[in-house]
Amino acid sequence: MGAVSDTLLSFIKGFVQVWGTLFGWIYSLFTRPDVVVKNYGKTRSRPMSEIKDGDTEVTYIPEKMPDTPFMQKFHESNCETMADVWNWSCRNNREKRMLGSRDVLGEEDEIQPNGKMFKKLDLGDYRWIQAEEADAMADNFGRGLRVLGHKPSQPVCMYADTRAEWLLSVNGAFKQGFPVVTIYTNLGEDAVIHGLEETEVETVVTSHELLPKFKKILKDKRDKVKTIVYIENPIKQTDVKGFRDDVRLISYWDVLSLGKKTQNNNMIDTEAEPIPPTPEDPAIIMYTSGSTGNPKGVVLSHKNLVSALNSLVYCFNPKDDDVYIAYLPLAHVLELLAESMMVIWGIGIGYSSPNTLTDKSTMILRGQKGDATILQPSLLFCVPLILDRMFKGVTENVKKKGNFVNKLINFFVEYKLEKTNKGEITPIIDKLIFKSIRALVGGRVRVMLSGGAPLAPDTHDYLKTVFGLPLLQGYGLTESCACATLMQLDENSTGRVGPPVQNTRVKLINWEEGNYRITDKPHPRGEVILGGDNIASGYYKLPEKTEEEFFTDSEGRRWFRTGDIGEMYPDGTLMIIDRKKDLVKLQFGEYVSLGKVEACLKGCPVISNICVYGNSHKSYVVAIVCPAPHILKELAAKYGKTGMSLEDMCQDKDITGAALREIINYGKAHRLEKFEIPGAVHLTPIEWTPDTGLTTAAMKLKRRPLQDYYQKDIDRMYGH
Repeated sequence: MGAVSDTLLSFIKGFVQVWGTLFGWIYSLFTRPDVVVKNYGKTRSRPMSEIKDGDTEVTYIPEKMPDTPFMQKFHESNCETMADVWNWSCRNNREKRMLGSRDVLGEEDEIQPNGKMFKKLDLGDYRWIQAEEADAMADNFGRGLRVLGHKPSQPVCMYADTRAEWLLSVNGAFKQGFPVVTIYTNLGEDAVIHGLEETEVETVVTSHELLPKFKKILKDKRDKVKTIVYIENPIKQTDVKGFRDDVRLISYWDVLSLGKKTQNNNMIDTEAEPIPPTPEDPAIIMYTSGSTGNPKGVVLSHKNLVSALNSLVYCFNPKDDDVYIAYLPLAHVLELLAESMMVIWGIGIGYSSPNTLTDKSTMILRGQKGDATILQPSLLFCVPLILDRMFKGVTENVKKKGNFVNKLINFFVEYKLEKTNKGEITPIIDKLIFKSIRALVGGRVRVMLSGGAPLAPDTHDYLKTVFGLPLLQGYGLTESCACATLMQLDENSTGRVGPPVQNTRVKLINWEEGNYRITDKPHPRGEVILGGDNIASGYYKLPEKTEEEFFTDSEGRRWFRTGDIGEMYPDGTLMIIDRKKDLVKLQFGEYVSLGKVEACLKGCPVISNICVYGNSHKSYVVAIVCPAPHILKELAAKYGKTGMSLEDMCQDKDITGAALREIINYGKAHRLEKFEIPGAVHLTPIEWTPDTGLTTAAMKLKRRPLQDYYQKDIDRMYGH
């Protein structure tokens, strides 16, 4: 930066400080920052009893939150099953738009600058159906399955990406009392076969795009599949040839037509009439993508899901003009509950995908708008992987505009963050400086939620500041219906996951091996055990594993041992600090939480993904790194090495050394201990995806397969 730029930056900083001093008090008259700051620190959960020396466990219960008139109305409905929830919601929101899908007008091949060919979609506007129509479609789908011979209490498998037909199909199944088996679409074929074989499903619902996979999946006849319902593509003909002879293929719309005929001319077909489930009946058998072995089927009852919904409705403040954008996998309980909440509130759900979410998403045709720009959602649920990409995308775009702009934006981020911590607002900065950043997700998002994995505090602070909204981090597992703890709207912490949600208890139990105890100072620490009606009955056909991880206390309350280590703050909010399986003890006795180090280092610009490994006979950890290609090119250019392929850059010692220095400096700047910072790195050109077998379907690392795959590189980094 030159002298003129330095002078201009100093002037802007001074002007902003003076403006805030002169006019900030006017905002304070209306926003009451003293009340805001007081709410930051209020108690949100309490221990059931005071912790005394020698205690080995403590249980926290949430402070009671007030009922709004809407919550009272919902609670008074006494919904006991997901079918009850759907029916009640559709009656209360009959004429409200419920489900929106974007018209697909065509598809084009677009050549990228690197020579690769990408499929791009020509997209139109969102087309909406009202709650009354959605209810009829769900009802007809369930009836149609009955006409096809699907019997009550028989499971039906959902193997499709997130879309309106997914939610309609599941609620049609709920109405008929069919348990729904959900399997991630990015699981490998062996995992899909395992799920089909274990549950013995006879009916599968899939899509045009995924249907061809079943030619291979069903080839060995290890399953009992008799019927495949496929959701058609709006612009392509579905090829139904080449499948197993004993499997019937039928389109989604034909199933709806069959169901509709059972009610025509008032001639009700009693053989297709809904058979409502009971609260204890299984609603979902959800296959989680475990980091080892075959995926486990978690059995979630209607009671579990309804309990979770009754807890989560307290955590938000719905508004009449709210819109929710749905793009996370519906095969994950977090997204299923999120969309179910929107149905309860009468909030429109607009469907999207990671490939069409923003203007720059991979399947958006050049010059067209992404789904978020068209839909302008106000509520957005994310996983840290998406938020990390947003963070890196925003910061890298800012850096490209030059040193002056970079320093200017960083000043405004720090200034706004300081004001937020004081309970003050910055409406002019939000309007003039951060408006273009907010436009990345449509410009209207007012609440974001992050779950599924830890979110780095720096990423959390930066994004909530530039987006100008509450970014609520939550904690839960499939075994707890994704429902355990969640930050509240008036919280201002980062790194924590909030207090227990209503009707849920969090217990901390000593873990002596890891040296975590509830009597630790300054805060109690221990393994997190979750209790409540949201806790699953167990794992499907795995009684020993169920016995190991679940238990019921003397009061009949169900509990789940998470394996996560938590620390409870004085205000009753939880921080996840470790995981039993992720803890490594180094040569000189230091404990390293691999997950904690990875979560921190993912914010380093050179890192796209990282797996840290520790050897108990060594004094340092090492790392396998998937680098960010464009950052690696910048490092290579400093050594005069241009035009190299990603594979060549990853093998180059100078570039690897430069990447290691970037990682070390980042780790030091973010207060990692010396023994937590990798002493060596290996750069890999391979992108870790579920297809490679190196991550789960939820994009979590599979440590053992990763170690096996890179063992030679790990040995080399340790000098073997």
